[in-house]
Amino acid sequence: MFVMMAESRLVRQSARERDVSGIRKNIEVIGMRSFWNALPTEGRWLLSTVAIQTLGRGMTLPFTIIYFHEVRGFDLGISGALMSLIAITGLIVTGPGGTLIDRFGARRVLIVGLLSMIAGCALLAYATHPVVAAVAVILIGVNFGVSWPGFNALIATVVEGEVRQQYFGVNFALVNLGIGVGGVIGGFFVDVSDTATFTTIFLVDAASSLIPLALLLGPLRRVRTQHDAEADAPPVGGYREILRRRAVLWLTLLTFLSVFIGYGQMEAGFPAFARQVSQVSTQVVGIAFAVNTAVIVLLQFAVLRVISGKRRTRVMQVMALIWALSWVVLGATGFLPDTVAAAIGVIAYMGVFAFGETMLQPTVPAIYNDLASDRTRGRYNAINSAAFQGGAITGPLVAGVMLGAGLDIGFIGVMIAGSLAVGVLALVLERAVPPAANGAPDIHRTVDVDDARTQ
Repeated sequence: MFVMMAESRLVRQSARERDVSGIRKNIEVIGMRSFWNALPTEGRWLLSTVAIQTLGRGMTLPFTIIYFHEVRGFDLGISGALMSLIAITGLIVTGPGGTLIDRFGARRVLIVGLLSMIAGCALLAYATHPVVAAVAVILIGVNFGVSWPGFNALIATVVEGEVRQQYFGVNFALVNLGIGVGGVIGGFFVDVSDTATFTTIFLVDAASSLIPLALLLGPLRRVRTQHDAEADAPPVGGYREILRRRAVLWLTLLTFLSVFIGYGQMEAGFPAFARQVSQVSTQVVGIAFAVNTAVIVLLQFAVLRVISGKRRTRVMQVMALIWALSWVVLGATGFLPDTVAAAIGVIAYMGVFAFGETMLQPTVPAIYNDLASDRTRGRYNAINSAAFQGGAITGPLVAGVMLGAGLDIGFIGVMIAGSLAVGVLALVLERAVPPAANGAPDIHRTVDVDDARTQ
């Protein structure tokens, strides 16, 4: 679940400071209107089109492996490998992508990524051979590798403090709305006996990428995220130097573990446990995913109002406890297999887990961007993206091995322990991260720690 929104640096600094100041003064009563008014025009353009942009991805995401195996007739093992190739390509591209963003600007890199996405989806719509499909998913993976750090870098150029945190949270809710609605539409539309229906949804996915491409070439054509070189500026180190900083290292470990026990289990550990151990129907699993989307869309902004002005690491600790509770609920369903209680528990798990999600997305990206300087923003967001993708790749692998070996109780135990470990990492992170980057009250400014060398 990959993110895609951006803004530009066209707003004058004085106007930005007034917006942020207004948010601070009204931190307890902040609402959608005040948040919207605090955004520059370019930010409003992108935020208002998020759900439409992700609609196409929602239509294809749940059905891609079905398309490979049942429609094109690829071996199931090859189909699974093709799905993994998307994530692997994204992980490989993320590092170089972050460096290119810092050198040439996020806008240029994102344009290349979106063109790659359009070509990949269009090619996939007509892929009748595994080699052709492999080329297509590699092109899609290239976009995944640069879109997260690219769009996050764009966002961070014009919004700071509470406005930035609000943006990441609202964006996350809209992404889920678009993907959720797209999944429902795709479910009703596709037919494994009619290849044309699958061709159509992949072409729709390609067309949906034209929206952000048009914005980058139109309203956002003057965006500049790369830092102008200064003769007297100190040299900027690479990834190794960035990861030597304690705050970045702990935050990256926290991100990886959060995804490993969270998103990494959404398409593997959770459905496998629900079907094999809880023994609920596929319809119940589908309802659970719908509940996940609904909770995020309905509660995200309310959660944002509650966490505004709170230390982000404290919010993560609460999230960790909520996720631990969600895994306890799911584990309990294994003692009542094939019952109404098990079905209710599986659905409840997704609802509780989604509540925790609303606390993760507004906080982690905000800390990364508050730690970064303009000259390193692309690389900081690339590290965030790599940690996310690493957790998304290893999570299903561990779940498959443990559940395949019948270690059902052990699997739930690992998930609960992992959730609690996230809380411990958040506590450690609080001691390493500067207060301003942690969302401390009355300290909402971008922290140029790279230049200050304070950590």
